[in-house]
Amino acid sequence: MLSLKGKVAVVTGGSSGLGVTFAHALAEEGADIVLAARRLDKMNEVGDDLSRLGVKVRSIQCDVSNQDQVQSLVDGTLKTFGRLDILVNNAGVAAMSPATEISLEDWNRVVSVNLTGTFLCARTAARQMMKRGGGKIVNIASIYGAVGDVFPASPYYATKGAVINLTRDLAVEWAPFKINVNAIAPGFFPSEMTEGIFQDPHYLEYINKQTPLGRTGTPDDLKGAIVFLASQASDYVTGQTIFVDGGWTSW
Repeated sequence: MLSLKGKVAVVTGGSSGLGVTFAHALAEEGADIVLAARRLDKMNEVGDDLSRLGVKVRSIQCDVSNQDQVQSLVDGTLKTFGRLDILVNNAGVAAMSPATEISLEDWNRVVSVNLTGTFLCARTAARQMMKRGGGKIVNIASIYGAVGDVFPASPYYATKGAVINLTRDLAVEWAPFKINVNAIAPGFFPSEMTEGIFQDPHYLEYINKQTPLGRTGTPDDLKGAIVFLASQASDYVTGQTIFVDGGWTSW
């Protein structure tokens, strides 16, 4: 039930971090992969690695906050593979600054990528999935879509909370078309976004104490959730958010 052979998956934010983890997990189960990000050189490196798994890979440069580029991403996927079965909405950015000081420019940038970009990609992919009789959309939220914390990043918290509720709404709206829409809310995993935090012993100690399992996540910790939500094993699951956080949100 977890096999993805014959499926085509688009992974946004596929040039680094969790996007690479998600792409690898899907490719390991046989899915052909379309990587989407702004850094084409980085994506090509990831693509070369994925190709060694015996799947087909294409990289398409895309800013998810740009509607025309999102449409080109979907069109390019269909031109290359003739289908689009899975979308992983992973592209995201953050702005670390106290709420009283953050610039409107930074606020708008985070909203445009994390929320508007998620919506644009989901909507554009869903239009094609409706024609094919269904599909799987997995939005990447965060523990900070459900809780607050000491790290000052108000637009990130706000957009990830919105992604969780957007997931619920789209799941209801698109259920008649057999499109499952779910989300994964990761805790702390190594990535470009968390690099500064992971290099600070004080923050690492804080994170480990806040996590019931007592550690940060590893890439393998995310693979089961993404494969489950992308495969037929989750055909009766929609509108849900799986928190892969070592128990962080269970306190």
